[in-house]
Amino acid sequence: MKVLVINGSPRAKGCTARALEEVVKVLNAEGIETELMQLGAQDIRGCLACGGCRGTHRCVIDDAVNKAADKLRECDGLLVGSPVYYASPNGSGLLL
Repeated sequence: MKVLVINGSPRAKGCTARALEEVVKVLNAEGIETELMQLGAQDIRGCLACGGCRGTHRCVIDDAVNKAADKLRECDGLLVGSPVYYASPNGSGLLL
């Protein structure tokens, strides 16, 4: 079993990363493989609803979303972590 862990925080070594590290330790101890993606500080555009992905299963805007989509196809589980700023999750890292 493999779990993709996405850090939606712009701070790669912040509190969200620390929390995700603790969960990853438990998963690894149970024999579950994990892979971490740091997406919070990457430039990710929102969906344009162009439909270009319909046939290719890839976004026409070639950014980190396509990399994440490739990794999602390979995993059995997904764990997403995000900081909370002003009562809302960080939107920049959670556009997936």
